Parts: sequence; structure tokens; C-alpha cells
Amino acid sequence: MSGLLALLDDVAGIAKIAATSIDDAAGQAVQAGGKAAGALIDDAAVTPKYVHGFKPARELPIVGKIAWGSIINKMVFLLPAALLLSAFAPWLITPLLMLGGSYLCFEGAEKVYHLFKPHEPDAEGHVAAETADHLEEKRVKSAVKTDFILSAEIMTIGLAALPEGQPIWMEAIALALIGIGVTVLVYGSVAMIVKADDVGLWLAENANFGATRAFGRGMVKFMPWLMKALMIVGTAAMIWVGGNIVLHGLAELGLHAPYDWIHHQAEAAAHAVATAQGFVSWAVTAFFDGIFGLAYGLVLIPVVIRVIQPIYRAITGKQKPAH
Repeated sequence: MSGLLALLDDVAGIAKIAATSIDDAAGQAVQAGGKAAGALIDDAAVTPKYVHGFKPARELPIVGKIAWGSIINKMVFLLPAALLLSAFAPWLITPLLMLGGSYLCFEGAEKVYHLFKPHEPDAEGHVAAETADHLEEKRVKSAVKTDFILSAEIMTIGLAALPEGQPIWMEAIALALIGIGVTVLVYGSVAMIVKADDVGLWLAENANFGATRAFGRGMVKFMPWLMKALMIVGTAAMIWVGGNIVLHGLAELGLHAPYDWIHHQAEAAAHAVATAQGFVSWAVTAFFDGIFGLAYGLVLIPVVIRVIQPIYRAITGKQKPAH
């Protein structure tokens, strides 16, 4: 009996340690996931465009397909790749983060650029000949491809934010929690966004009280403005986070001057005010990170268009879309 009690005591001790470890992994996942805010906001802002033009009954199924593709991206491909990086090539994490940050800067700067020089109509304009099923399949595939890039950035940021020297299984749990939590957060938000106008329309037509019907009409009118605001916030977040990642990477690689200068300006601005010093420091840092990210992204646009895209088309055999 004493041996059995000792065994049960050991099992209880192991369970407590495991529970504490899982709790630590969850806390690490929350902290690391928070650092991927730019990619998260942009993902939530971009995804609703993939359900545009479909019947309301197909909106949630399409979001569900994209979310499932996102889970596969993170759990099947990116999580093992991140663990292999951590175990065998941790020196690659910073360059890969900078590559992802460069992508964010490019995407954000391109959106700003096209505010002043809009896209010409492209081949996607003539979708009338396509069946709804074929168009849905094509939209989902395109969304999952875009998600893969953003998910890679999210998982790499999460990996870089985790404490060093911990067991690989702890990293695996934390990264899995980041991947699943991010997917639920992003696509749950997208589902609510794309259905909000339908909910508002239903309330406007079927609610019993005048105030509720007025609220429904307000929702219908508000949603287009919300979508525009999400696109603006998403673009700003991409540029700011991308710039911060690149600057931080440059500092880690030995080029400290830009990062240190921005840090000095943020500290000076914080000391110049009596209250909200933390917010002021953050705002100044984000502002200069955004200025750098926008400038860097604008420089990348001609490089991508004239160098990277022709090389990619030559390798894949894809032709430039006709206008």
C-alpha cells in the first residue's frame, strides 16, 4: 500500500509538472502570438475579399475551407519546419524573419502605391464564364496560398519570440497553440465580419422593436466603413511590423545605427511627457518603423516587378497576365 501511495504521489507530481509546463507553453504562445499583430490584422482584413460576389449561403463554407487550409499550412508544413530550424539552423531564423518582414513591407507599400496609381483591369475581371464551383475552388486555393506566406511569417515570429534553451516538445506545444489560436482568432473574426451585414439586414427586416431594426440598418451601413478601416489598419500594421522586423534583424546582424536611433528618439519623446510614457515610446517607435518600412517597401516594388517576378515566371513557365 505504501508503495502504491508513493507511486500515486509520483504520478500526481508528474501531472503537476506537465500542467505547469503546458501552462507555461500557453503563456509563451500568447506573448509570441501578440508580436505577429501586423500579419494577423492583415490576414483578417484581406480574407473577406475572397468571398465577395458569392451567395450568402456560401460565405461561411468558403471561410471554413480557407481556415482548414490555414490549419494544414501551419500544422503539417510550417510547424515541423520551424522545429527543424530551431534544432539544426537557429542562425537562419533572423534572415527568414527579415525576408518575411521584407514581404510585409512590400505588400503594404504596394497597397499605398496603388492608391495613387490604381491597378489596370486584369484577367480576373472576366469571371462570368466560370462556374460558381470552379470560381470558389480557385478563390480558396488563392486564399490558402496567401495564408501560407502570412502563416510562415507568424510562425517564424512566434519561434523567434520563444525563450531559448527549452525542450523541443515545449516549443512544439507553444507553436501549435500559436497556430491554432491565430487561425481561430483570424477566421472567427472573418466569419463574423462577412456575416455582419446579413445579420444587420435580418434585424432591419424582422426585429420586433424599432430600435433593433434601426440598429440592424446601422450595421448594414457601417460594414463597408469597417471593411475600409480594416484595410487601412491592416496596411499600416504590415508596414510598421515589417519595418520593425527588418530593423531588428539588421541590429542582430551588426548594423545597429537605425534601430538605436529610433530607440533613442522614442526614449526622448517618452521622457518629454509626464504621463503615458510607455504609449508615447511605442507610438514613436511604430511611427519611425512605419516610415522605414514604407520607404523600404517602395524600393522593393521595382525590384520585385522587374527582377523577381520575371525570374519566377521563367522558372514556373507562367506568363504575365494580359490586360
